[in-house]
Amino acid sequence: MLGLNVNIDHNSGFCFGVIYAIEMAEEILEDQGYLYCLGDIVHNDEEVQRLQNKGLRIVDYHQFGKLTNEKVLIRAHGEPPSTYQTALQNNIQLIDASCPVVLKLQNRIKRTYDSSKPVYIFGKEGHAEVIGLKGQTNNEAVVFGSYEEMNTHHFPQEITLYSQTTKSTTELYNIRDAIEARGTKVELKDTICRQVSNRDQELRAFAANYDVIVFVSGSKSSNGKMIFKVCKEANPETYFVSSVHHLQKDWFTQNQRIGICGATSTPMWLMEAVKEHIKSL
Repeated sequence: MLGLNVNIDHNSGFCFGVIYAIEMAEEILEDQGYLYCLGDIVHNDEEVQRLQNKGLRIVDYHQFGKLTNEKVLIRAHGEPPSTYQTALQNNIQLIDASCPVVLKLQNRIKRTYDSSKPVYIFGKEGHAEVIGLKGQTNNEAVVFGSYEEMNTHHFPQEITLYSQTTKSTTELYNIRDAIEARGTKVELKDTICRQVSNRDQELRAFAANYDVIVFVSGSKSSNGKMIFKVCKEANPETYFVSSVHHLQKDWFTQNQRIGICGATSTPMWLMEAVKEHIKSL
């Protein structure tokens, strides 16, 4: 055995929005034996599989539109108005676990749109949260993942700039500055979740304190991709895994200090499993 000293970052793991959604799902599964969920309840395949084993049934929008007289969970990412309209038409009882931070953002975007101001959203097109945000604008908001993606030749004179809640604060402000440098007035609404943004400095300090960092996250997690990059910058010996099966013994050498951390969509039980596997090497 390599005699590795392994520690988990105590600040890693589910954010409160994900905890709330999963607790609601587990309560209904315990009582009813099954529950439909519109999309993956969390962007972590291991956790999704655990809940599917308990009776969670993941459906997409097409399948959702065919359901009638059922209970359906709305996950923390939130949903566009069309989802609620479908539920009313099909007598679907929505178990709404939308994160309060996301709901507040949806309401702010809708107010801006209703006042006829151009809405720009820094986020990933097609991401579950962004679908809900864009839906508040009748799908007219401009969504972009980077400054380079934007059509910089057709900016209006003034825009209102929002952000998906899990994006980088630094990148958001850099984008604002770049747009303003082109002569467009930007009303910036910093809507990044502070539970996410505060992790930046915490993780940099954590990652720099270990010989090797193992970052645990689902491959679909936008938050995971962002904060993995943060860890990698602080410690080049940082490796991304989605399960214990991705661990490689040659990442480690005798008596090293190993740090384990993860995204806001990473369950603590999975990080614990990774820890135990590494200790057994």
